[in-house]
Amino acid sequence: MDLRALIVLDSLQPQLTGFLQTVSQGFMPLEHNAVLFVEIQPGISINRLTDVVVKRTSVQPVMQIVERAFGLLVVHHEEIGQIHAAQEAVLDDISMSKDDRMVPSIVSSDVITSVDGRHAQLINRMRHGDLFTQGQTLYLLEVKPAAYAALAANTAEKTAEIGVLEVQTFGSVGRLWLSGNEENIAVVAKTICDELSLITGCST
Repeated sequence: MDLRALIVLDSLQPQLTGFLQTVSQGFMPLEHNAVLFVEIQPGISINRLTDVVVKRTSVQPVMQIVERAFGLLVVHHEEIGQIHAAQEAVLDDISMSKDDRMVPSIVSSDVITSVDGRHAQLINRMRHGDLFTQGQTLYLLEVKPAAYAALAANTAEKTAEIGVLEVQTFGSVGRLWLSGNEENIAVVAKTICDELSLITGCST
C-alpha cells in the first residue's frame, strides 16, 4: 500500500467547513473541528482504513471516496486527540510512519487579476463555495497528492480574507480555486507554498 497523504487540520476554517458540508457524503463537520485526511493506493483499500478508525476511535467520517486509482478518507471530531488517535490507528494498521507519506508537489500555481465577468460566470457554474464576481483576483493551484489541496485551502483562510470557491481533494491531482483582492491573493499564494514545503515525508 502507498500512503499518499496524511494530513491533520487542527481547526477547520469556516469556508472550508461550509464547503465540506456541501459535498459531504457522511457526517458533516462543524467549524473548528479537527480533521484527518488520508489518501492511499490502491483506492479500494480505504474501506479497510475506514473500518479501523471508526472501530478504534469516536471520529465521524465526512467522506470516503474510491476513484480510479486512489482512495480518500476524511474524518472529523471536536477533540484533536481523537484525530491523532485515528491517525495512529491508520499508521499502525498499514505498518507505516508519517515519514512514509508523500510530500506535496505543486503542479501549477496561477494568479489571474481582474477576471472578466464572462470568465467568472463559468467558474460560478462549477463551484460549491463562495460566489465569484468579476474584477476579483483568482488563484488556481494544482498539487499532488490531491488531499493536500485541503491543507492549502485551510491555510489560505487562516492567512487572509479570501473566498474559497472550490476544493478538489481526490484524483490524480488536487485543485483549489480562491478569490480575493490582488494583495491578499499574493500573500495567500506565498503562504500556501511555504506551508506545503514544511510537510515531511518521501518524494512523490
